[in-house]
Amino acid sequence: MNAKQPKKESAQKDRFKRPSGRDFDELRSVVFKPDYLDFAEGSAYVEMGKTRVVATASVEDKVPPFLKGSGSGWVTAEYSMIPRSTEKRTPRERTQGKISGRTQEIQRLIGRVLRAGTDLAALGEMTIIIDCDVLQADGGTRTASVNAGCLALAICFKRLLEEGLIQTFPMRNLVGAVSVGLVQGVELLDLDYVEDSQAEVDMNVIEIDDGRLVEVQASAEKIAFRKSELSSLLKLADKGIKEILEMERLVLKKIHPVFIAF
Repeated sequence: MNAKQPKKESAQKDRFKRPSGRDFDELRSVVFKPDYLDFAEGSAYVEMGKTRVVATASVEDKVPPFLKGSGSGWVTAEYSMIPRSTEKRTPRERTQGKISGRTQEIQRLIGRVLRAGTDLAALGEMTIIIDCDVLQADGGTRTASVNAGCLALAICFKRLLEEGLIQTFPMRNLVGAVSVGLVQGVELLDLDYVEDSQAEVDMNVIEIDDGRLVEVQASAEKIAFRKSELSSLLKLADKGIKEILEMERLVLKKIHPVFIAF
């Protein structure tokens, strides 16, 4: 029975055609534009397919109360979608008096994974706030936000180093993120909205540049999935993240020699 499984998977892939025409293991077109805005200490614009995100990094000369006197810094994040990032207008959350659970979960995710790539002690007692604004949403907004936030944070650290506000470069690892999923039984990399809305299994995977996992979010949307499928999806995500991290490296190395280490 196991010997027949690869043929069954191959037949499924032959039958299923992605709306974009991409191969099952192909990323959407990716565009990275560093230093996208003039006033932020760090900024980046990222396109992944039709999903578009702007991330900025802002510096505050203070830390949360639990870090006062510790000598350690902090990285946190905020996330929002502009009203017409979707087909129908989404009201601004501030007009409703509170942010949604989804927004809270995403911005905590972004802050958490970017801290995983940062030497907070080298930062000293200052806070970097990463603001991720989704200009257009077509699936994968949180993974695109992580990638944009990583670039903005790295550029911010470069500026702090140049200005003598820190003595060593605090970013230990680049961070990359991508979605994967099962759609009609086929494992797909980097889902757009149409694919994501049909997915039987949906995953977001985040790694640092030495291959270690930072976060895995996996949900059975329609059917339970096997451990073997989880392993296969992680392998597919790893392929996509390696490609994203290489793009991040190339963009950053053009900016400053400090990024050559990556």
